[in-house]
Amino acid sequence: AAVLPLILLALLVGRLTLGAAPAPLIGSVAPDFALADLDGNPVRLADLRGRPVIVNFWASYCASCVEEFPLLKTAMTEHRADGLAVVGIVFQDRSEAARAFMGRMQATWPAAMDVTGEVAQAYGVFAPPESFFIDRQGRVAGRQIGELSRGDLARQLGLIIGKE
Repeated sequence: AAVLPLILLALLVGRLTLGAAPAPLIGSVAPDFALADLDGNPVRLADLRGRPVIVNFWASYCASCVEEFPLLKTAMTEHRADGLAVVGIVFQDRSEAARAFMGRMQATWPAAMDVTGEVAQAYGVFAPPESFFIDRQGRVAGRQIGELSRGDLARQLGLIIGKE
């Protein structure tokens, strides 16, 4: 029983030091998904081909997700002319809690429910927040494990904005 806290600490420290660690997905075509948003509307990554996309895994219980949401809102506003799309993937959360969170955060992008966890598994996501930056050709150009900072977001957006 005394070992469990040490294991949890090791996992947390390992996660915090990963930051923008390289991932097998970088440079590969992003795994497509077809999910329903909180209103039951279809959300398909393939429908966004030709646009830069941020796929953001989040949950209402995630404090870091609360911190990074305003940055995503700002990015959406500042890069509207660039066609930037944000798709939220609700990670292991209840739809009611996710809906309340989206309303509270005044998010304007779709929040898709990954009920089975298949999308998180395809992207290798174990905990929120985690974001993937997908270029206009549908390839994963960047990955951010953990909370985005303003600098992280600017760097990652540079990988997908303005690239034809």
